[in-house]
Amino acid sequence: MLKQFTNRLYRASLLTALLFSASSHAGKDDFTKKIELASLYQNADGIAKRASYQGNVVIQQGSLKVSADELEIDASKGEGNEIFIATGSPAKYSQQQEDGSIVTAQADKIEYHRQTRSLSLEGNAQIQQNSSSVQGKSIKFNMELEQIIAQGSDQESGRVITTFQPVSKPKEPEADQQEEQP
Repeated sequence: MLKQFTNRLYRASLLTALLFSASSHAGKDDFTKKIELASLYQNADGIAKRASYQGNVVIQQGSLKVSADELEIDASKGEGNEIFIATGSPAKYSQQQEDGSIVTAQADKIEYHRQTRSLSLEGNAQIQQNSSSVQGKSIKFNMELEQIIAQGSDQESGRVITTFQPVSKPKEPEADQQEEQP
């Protein structure tokens, strides 16, 4: 019985990975672009290499966008290794993929790890692409490798919820209503 559960879990994980990788490649050009940050208030400490921002915070790097109520940046590990910690009700992420589709995510807390190009979503986490979604207590999403790891919550069923939307079947051409008469 445990083996059946493990096989199902493995297949569900594989399907989830395929959901977000089959039709998408993160806008990889985004990672070569500058990061712009806007907020109503900023407090920075150059020696500690930390900064905090409050009020309608928006981070943009190419098509990658994070919006939040508050943001903390830890740059103490050097350039390129910054960690952006966005919190909000909820904090939100979006990014256009190379195929033109948009990946969106939201959570109470979003950590963007610049070096690994990954997001950690904590608290009421959800990620969506092409009308399919994954929801759970926490989700880790590697934007470059397009990998997802999700964990359920301790509330209600405590499960990760993955939703796949049905694919429309192409309509078959209708038979000619009028057949030729001999």
